[in-house]
Amino acid sequence: MSGDGDAIVVLNAGSSSIKFCTFRRGDAGLERELRGQVSGLGTAPRISARRGADVVVDRALDDAAANHAQALDLLLEFLRTELRGETIVGVGHRVVHGGLEFMAPTRIDAGILERLRRYEPLAPLHQPHNLAAIRLMLERLPGVPEVACFDTAFHRTVPEVAQLFALPPRFAAAGIRRYGFHGLSYEYVASVLPALDAQAAAGRTVVFHLGNGSSMCALEGGRSVATTMGFTAVDGLPMGTRTGAMDPGVLLFMFDELGMSVREVERLLYHESGLLGMSGISSDVRDLLASDAAAAQIALDVFVYRARRELGSLAAALGGLDAVVFTAGIGENQPEIRRRICRDAAWLGLELDDVANAAHGPRISAAGSRVSAWVVPTDEETMIARHVDRLLR
Repeated sequence: MSGDGDAIVVLNAGSSSIKFCTFRRGDAGLERELRGQVSGLGTAPRISARRGADVVVDRALDDAAANHAQALDLLLEFLRTELRGETIVGVGHRVVHGGLEFMAPTRIDAGILERLRRYEPLAPLHQPHNLAAIRLMLERLPGVPEVACFDTAFHRTVPEVAQLFALPPRFAAAGIRRYGFHGLSYEYVASVLPALDAQAAAGRTVVFHLGNGSSMCALEGGRSVATTMGFTAVDGLPMGTRTGAMDPGVLLFMFDELGMSVREVERLLYHESGLLGMSGISSDVRDLLASDAAAAQIALDVFVYRARRELGSLAAALGGLDAVVFTAGIGENQPEIRRRICRDAAWLGLELDDVANAAHGPRISAAGSRVSAWVVPTDEETMIARHVDRLLR
């Protein structure tokens, strides 16, 4: 049993920030206490945090060159003060890639950490930073359980036929297959959907996780059966700076005819494409919606078109559709994007309620719509904390 003085810390370490949450463990369950981030690492570092609606801290750091190790030290010092005597009994980490080897939340030691490094080339934007934070926390908090929660694990229920590429079997044996990502977000949505729409939760739902990184997932009875991301997190929908799915022949042309190097193509795919690349203006949907530039509208049109096309594909994988759910930064906060995606989905039986959509729902489909539509704020931190709590008991 946990005591009232136990706390779980959740970390999501990225290239220039470390986001964190703390949860108090008690007999009544988990209660979120603090939420914040150390941002701007390497440029203009800043720590900010809230306790509920109250600002606890929001200030620039003295060291303009602060790195991840210094940020974690500062964060631990901050938590020792703000947790008010509570003891950190576990730390949960979002880890993007667990491959086929790690199919459930896992307590990490040095050996497992080393095994996870083999997946760094499959998620170069995220995995190295995820693992660096775990390594540092193992040093800073010896004896405290460090738990990795994987974005790929939720998709291990996807049928084998949907995981395989049309390649000789030796490539699948080497781990080249569709993995899927954003699993912690989809797992959270699946956990709360029964309270909103029990019929949809037990049936066929497509979830739109739309943010700077975007993907979609087909749920059948709350289990993933298909998703738009594949071997890496650059596949599927166009994103803020990532291409999404594209003809592999384009890459061959870039190598052979344009003389681009592997690193140049990697930078293009991950950092210079998507909404930013198409528009030449911004990777942020808000900026593009506010712009009169033709390129901004073309970028949004491509994004919406690809989302609608994937909706049809995932509905086919499900053999029908009972509900759609929008989540993450764009999905939760941009009614115009939701409207455009749903506009041409009437053939699936989806009819939008424009007033409810403008108010962000939670239900945004019309009363007579055969397919229900919802806005559900995701909460990956709570999902991670639940997994850590379960492993500690």
